Amino acid sequence: MSNYKYHILVCGGTGCVASQSPQIKASLEQKIAEHNLTNDVQVVTTGCFGFCEKGPIVKILPDNTFYTQVKPEDANEIINEHIIKGRKVTRLLYIDPKSSERKSDSKHMGFYQKQLRIALRNCGFINPENIDEYIARDGYAALAQVLETNDPQQTIDIIKKSGLRGRGGGGFPTGLKWEIASKNPADQKYMICNADEGDPGAFMDRSILEGDPHTVLEAMAIGGFCIGASKGLIYIRAEYPLAIRRLEIAIKQARELGLLGENILNSGFSFDIELYYGAGAFVCGEETAMIHSMEGNRGEPTFKPPFPAQEGYLKKPSNVNNVETFANIPVIILKGWEWFSSIGTKNSKGTKVFALAGQINNVGLIEVPMGITLREVIYEIGGGIKGGKKFKAVQTGGPSGGCLTEKFLDTPIDYDNLLAAGSMMGSGGMIVMDETSCMVSVAKFYLDFIVEESCGKCSPCRVGNKRLYELLDKITLGKGTIDDLNLLKNLSKVIKDTALCGLGQTSPNPVLSTIDNFWDEYLAHVVDHKCPAGQCKALKSYHIDPDNCIGCGVCARNCPVGAIKGEKKMPHEINQALCIKCGTCYEKCKFNAIFIK
Repeated sequence: MSNYKYHILVCGGTGCVASQSPQIKASLEQKIAEHNLTNDVQVVTTGCFGFCEKGPIVKILPDNTFYTQVKPEDANEIINEHIIKGRKVTRLLYIDPKSSERKSDSKHMGFYQKQLRIALRNCGFINPENIDEYIARDGYAALAQVLETNDPQQTIDIIKKSGLRGRGGGGFPTGLKWEIASKNPADQKYMICNADEGDPGAFMDRSILEGDPHTVLEAMAIGGFCIGASKGLIYIRAEYPLAIRRLEIAIKQARELGLLGENILNSGFSFDIELYYGAGAFVCGEETAMIHSMEGNRGEPTFKPPFPAQEGYLKKPSNVNNVETFANIPVIILKGWEWFSSIGTKNSKGTKVFALAGQINNVGLIEVPMGITLREVIYEIGGGIKGGKKFKAVQTGGPSGGCLTEKFLDTPIDYDNLLAAGSMMGSGGMIVMDETSCMVSVAKFYLDFIVEESCGKCSPCRVGNKRLYELLDKITLGKGTIDDLNLLKNLSKVIKDTALCGLGQTSPNPVLSTIDNFWDEYLAHVVDHKCPAGQCKALKSYHIDPDNCIGCGVCARNCPVGAIKGEKKMPHEINQALCIKCGTCYEKCKFNAIFIK
């Protein structure tokens, strides 16, 4: 790559691919060829840059120019102006929402300034389909070091001392997990990567696999050596076709170079990896349910013990970690446990990847040190709330997490603090809500998802969560009572205490956290029969202000059920008995004459 004067990096993550990044790359290459620049300029498809709100992204090296929201038709200007004439294409540069200044270097963007990329270190930098580029960034050096040392316990001790905890949601110490699996003798053991990732709005694992698949393969081989496993299995949801394709390419390349397969690096250690496909069942994020699915059975959790480390896949000792956990392993080996443990908080070391989404200006994938506050993430990295609206809540931990309010904005993000606040770390979903969000409806949305995804094995989850959903539905329809609120709280606590697996035990969190933090909003629904946010359709009504209505008739002509009547140039009225509350009149009125009660 050093023979080229310029390298043009084009984001090849799923989001940018859906927004024509392959066509952008093709257009750039066409223009390069037309200008006879093929010996000077190379176009490289990379993984996700993280700044999904501004994709597709094109980055030009060595000057580190960062172009946002690029289209295929911009290729001609990028080549003519930037590459040939040395002038940056100003209109494609990022505009800072606070200063309105255009930023050409990602280092000066608020979105990146407080991030620390460890698991995402190669995403957006290398071609994920070229093993040489991974090796050029110290790829497989950690595996070579571990095999040369030839001391599994020494490597396990490094991971234990680093303080790395599982990033899949449970937060169990990774090194301890490996040690337990290593001490269970068997003729066959398995190193398993859980890449199912079923949380709504979550795309952390997918982006790592799409942007840096070799880091997971290398870490699995290291883990396999440590626990005495010769086989690695990756359980990945079939809805991730791009991640699957890049994993397949990476596995093939690693085998060809002798980094997977028999007698790796002439060490006597053999290890190979296979892919298993999931059908998108959320419950298969739980390790025992995932193992049953891999065995061809229903994806249902089972009581522990025995733990997978004792009796896992095919009844053999198995170690399960998620993608992000594995992505940290090679760096810890190469940089040392002291370096990793110096990052983060006392009980939560290192960094955490979050999928930042919702009513936030900078939607994207971020990686931040443990201990950073929610305020820093939302207002500095996330750029604040869209449309200048007021922050209301942030949901962390996916559908089983909790909704945290403004009083928690200065809470340092780590496993312990989020649990104490009534939420959880989870796998890393972070959904921001503004003042227009109805928190009763938010809880109902997550319960609807959980009811749909429950495996149905235990009655607390199968029946209890269905009853929770029905109570929330009743409340949003304006039919709830104070007794229903008490029942919501009591039933939630029973489910939390009696459900079989982690999914069921944490499923009431959205209900409990919204009741704790937004009790007045629940009361408004059941006492006043009003939705303060104006989101519950059954609890709102549309009215016409006679002082503002000029009788133009636009609302009447657009009403799909003829609920609006009135004489021309005279104030109109809405027949509440006929109104279906579709909001068309509110959207069409140009005189602010329609208001919502």
